[in-house]
Amino acid sequence: MVKSLLNPAPSAPDDLDQLVEEIRQCRICVDQPSGRPLPHEPRPVVRASATARILIAGQAPGTRVHASGKPFTDPSGDRLRDWTAIGEAEFYDEARIAIVPMGFCFPGLDAKGGDLPPRRECAPAWRNALLDRMPAVDLVLAVGLYAQQFHLGKRVRGSLTETVADWRAILDETHAPRILPLPHPSWRNSGWIKRNPWFEAELLPVLRGLVAARL
Repeated sequence: MVKSLLNPAPSAPDDLDQLVEEIRQCRICVDQPSGRPLPHEPRPVVRASATARILIAGQAPGTRVHASGKPFTDPSGDRLRDWTAIGEAEFYDEARIAIVPMGFCFPGLDAKGGDLPPRRECAPAWRNALLDRMPAVDLVLAVGLYAQQFHLGKRVRGSLTETVADWRAILDETHAPRILPLPHPSWRNSGWIKRNPWFEAELLPVLRGLVAARL
């Protein structure tokens, strides 16, 4: 685990609240950036608890989440809640569902107006320490390529489509926690969903069952 020099993670195993508070004050991407610094004031967004059984491992906050400070307060969140068949009250019940993106801050926009990749500083500085303090997690929803690369490692297939298509084998191969790969719920992926009808027909019923069993 790589720790930030400016924001060293605490060493005690049970100080999750303190760690989350330090993450919310993190400025690595401005004060000690890997490459270009974040082009705006950091606003880390993370939700974690020691009792959550489900971890939603996303990509990074978008513009709306950067403004609200609350994860998935956008059309992507609406779609993800539809995929999991749970309402907002359950989705934001921090005691049961942790939401930990690969990058905690909105990374900015590229020349075409799309979100940049998650900042490279976040995961090495904080992720392992945070996951170590969430012992109850037994299901990880790996949303998007970056989360899949981190949580699946060598189990990642040649492309996101291949990884998600192999979801049954990945569920069987992973234990404590089990990992289910998902595409990003962005509406830009509507075409992908239409081209891969097995996702809604076969994967989503299993996803909803796994989530319901843990809630």
